[in-house]
Amino acid sequence: MNQDRVRGALSEFSGSDAERRAVARAAGDLADSGRYEAATGRELTAAELLEHLRDAPDDSVASRWNWWIGSLDLAHGGFGEFQVRQWRE
Repeated sequence: MNQDRVRGALSEFSGSDAERRAVARAAGDLADSGRYEAATGRELTAAELLEHLRDAPDDSVASRWNWWIGSLDLAHGGFGEFQVRQWRE
């Protein structure tokens, strides 16, 4: 997953560039871990990520990300470590 490309695509959601960078980094870490693919049978792509974040309650990009990660954690377990808790502005 190209984190720069993901970061640019995340601009459709509210939040700072630093917040988008943190989410893109977490998304890259999740994709690299292979856990999403193992749990869902699908590769985590930028398009897949955006589809899930669009389903989240309307809020900042990090809140959307954490909502989705929380859903994955409830359904499959083992995803909590990918939450975004802080970022540098």
